[in-house]
Amino acid sequence: MTKVVVVYHSGYGHTKRVAETVAAGAGAELVAIDADGNVADSAWETLAAADAIIFGAPTYMGNVSWQFKKFADASSKVWFVRGWQNKVFGGFTNSASLNGDKAGALNSLMTLASQHGGVWVSLGLLPSNTKTASRNDLNNLGGSVGLLVQSPSDVGADEIPQGDLDTAKSYGSRVAEFAGKLAA
Repeated sequence: MTKVVVVYHSGYGHTKRVAETVAAGAGAELVAIDADGNVADSAWETLAAADAIIFGAPTYMGNVSWQFKKFADASSKVWFVRGWQNKVFGGFTNSASLNGDKAGALNSLMTLASQHGGVWVSLGLLPSNTKTASRNDLNNLGGSVGLLVQSPSDVGADEIPQGDLDTAKSYGSRVAEFAGKLAA
């Protein structure tokens, strides 16, 4: 069976909810990066055993949170021994704005995966960009590199638009499917 792990940082709970939804779609295990930018020692073993790793971080000031960046920097020990070479990777980001410079954060996640010698999985969905499209449609934010999510700054994690959550579940499933094909 294919093992998928979602490793994420969430500052206010919104990105955690997205991570849980992606994990549900992928049948994945969750690894949380704490408020100090650390993961449990056992998390490194969990990530080493994974066939696919999905990175998740909020977009803060056009990039991933410093806590996620600290985790990324700590992964240099794994990088040095090529511990994640040829794993399948994906990524998602969340911000309060519709755009919020999410592309910068996704590019950071994709670059990290590439530095580790991984294979990146795109979103694989056409954008919902017609006049009749709504926030309840799949890929209503029009992403392609990875999953984009918008959580208004004045709402709780329980009010993330349903279209974004449906897209998150679909993306988790897509990453797991690719990991399964490569593992076969």
